[in-house]
Amino acid sequence: MNHVERFRAVMNFQPVDRLPRWEWAMWWDATIARWHEEGLPRALDFSQVFEIGQYFGLDPYQQFWFSTTDPTIAATQHHVQGIVATPDDYRRVRAKLFPCHDPAIAGMAPWRRRQERGEAVVWCTLEGFFWFPRTLMGFEKLMYAFGDQPELLHEINRDLLEFNCGLVERIFAVCVPTFMTIAEDLSYNHGPMISQRTFEAFVAPYYRRLLPRLAEAGVPLFMDTDGEVSRLAPWLADLGVAGVLPLERQAGVDGLRLREQFPRLGMIGHFDKMTMTQGAAAMRREFERLTPLLRRGGFIPSVDHQTPPGVSLAQYRDYLRLLEEYTR
Repeated sequence: MNHVERFRAVMNFQPVDRLPRWEWAMWWDATIARWHEEGLPRALDFSQVFEIGQYFGLDPYQQFWFSTTDPTIAATQHHVQGIVATPDDYRRVRAKLFPCHDPAIAGMAPWRRRQERGEAVVWCTLEGFFWFPRTLMGFEKLMYAFGDQPELLHEINRDLLEFNCGLVERIFAVCVPTFMTIAEDLSYNHGPMISQRTFEAFVAPYYRRLLPRLAEAGVPLFMDTDGEVSRLAPWLADLGVAGVLPLERQAGVDGLRLREQFPRLGMIGHFDKMTMTQGAAAMRREFERLTPLLRRGGFIPSVDHQTPPGVSLAQYRDYLRLLEEYTR
């Protein structure tokens, strides 16, 4: 099987020759800096995540992140945080938002050809309808705005929907990705940060406009939301979201329980990164914990967020050897 066929088969619960070997979140910059001292070639800097993945023998997955605030793929995602408190604030800064991504989209053309040959998986990331207002307003002002300024939030998300839908059309004209993710971070250690009623009023309507176009093109959407996602999962399933990542173990996520509740939910991540500094035996136990999920399909194991700088290069190589073993 090639890389595209393998991803699609896994997420459709079909047989595969092996599971994908992929780090969806890659590594912290401080992790790469440490590894440079331990033998990672210095020519491979933090901006070269694809090349570093290839150096480690991971599968070729190429991400394109389309930021709301920066025209570059390597955007600093929260550098405008907290600058909006009123409708006038938003309208004043709006001209600086929603940048032109046409050069990045044009740069997807060579990757389309690689994807057509099954040599690489292309995936795109959009920013979501909780993420973007929080970026603009900061968490506290956003929480008050749900009650005090609902029309401001709808204005922001209407603009974001228009931006994202326009991006999708321009992206699809150049390269239809194998899948897409949307950055939301709706949940943290104790579950969703908003109620289902608030989600249905302020977030879900915009997904119901975006998702049909992705479905029409055969592109599944996975939500990137940290923390405990179990209570959020049924809301997403109702919308038609294909899956979730990263399923953080330290937040108490139980992937097997999620699989019992949602037999067709796609899942990516869930390998407890906190085991990586404890040695190969601890990492093997973690892979054994994940083995029932590996066998049932719809799941790609990966570090449940970026590999932290406490992990040595030797420990990461132990992780990679185990990843290869358990994904055979």
